Amino acid sequence: MSTYVLSDIHGRMKTLERLLERASLTEDDELYILGDMVDRGPDSVGVLKLCRSLPNTTVLLGNHEGLMLDFYAHPNNAMAILNWVINGGAATAKGLEALEAEERQDLLDWVRSLRRWVVKTVGERTYILVHAGVMSASLPEDARDHIEEALSVQDPDDLIWVREGYLDCPTGLVDEKGQGPIIVAGHTPTVLAETMADVADRPALNEDGRCQMLSLGATEKTGMVADRLVIDCGAGSVPEHGRLLLLRLDDRKELYEDVLDGD
Repeated sequence: MSTYVLSDIHGRMKTLERLLERASLTEDDELYILGDMVDRGPDSVGVLKLCRSLPNTTVLLGNHEGLMLDFYAHPNNAMAILNWVINGGAATAKGLEALEAEERQDLLDWVRSLRRWVVKTVGERTYILVHAGVMSASLPEDARDHIEEALSVQDPDDLIWVREGYLDCPTGLVDEKGQGPIIVAGHTPTVLAETMADVADRPALNEDGRCQMLSLGATEKTGMVADRLVIDCGAGSVPEHGRLLLLRLDDRKELYEDVLDGD
């Protein structure tokens, strides 16, 4: 059994289907999808349905799902409409409105039920899986030993929106021996994360000009172990450089699928 994580699909149904076909996950494998299934790409509804149907899959809420839910909770609120539209929600709304009302409501109810974080241990390492990250300054000193409790008191909006205060500073969760939980998050495309990061392991773009995962925060204070992994590889925000990344936590193997024209 292996454990995989994926984030920020952003309506790229064709890219996702190719990635899953190549990965050939078994019935014993576990998949965690860290939110932002919707917006910007052409088939957000298809992505929602597929992610919901995948076996042994846990899906988390992203900020774009949050914008979508806010719109449907307040359909006459100008700010809710504007926030979603300027973040790429128009195509998603069109797809949802094409559904029968009962099916649309069932899909929205499923999204509304999604969690904002999961703590998962793979081998000897514990990972915190979340859409955006955590507000590092809000973590108590004993968070490493009480991680579920520490996450439960984080601002829920920070978990799906945070950038500053997470990408630019250590979490304090990994000690000088390299022990402690590592956060895996999407939300911030690696081309942006590279400009904000305190310490990054490599450039955000590979030799072919495509986005790749970044590992952040490896210093002597963390035993040279990165305490944050950024896995949003730009499928929604920079499709000309974008890819989807399926990361296997067991051995950190990175499987990428490029966004192609027409995806």
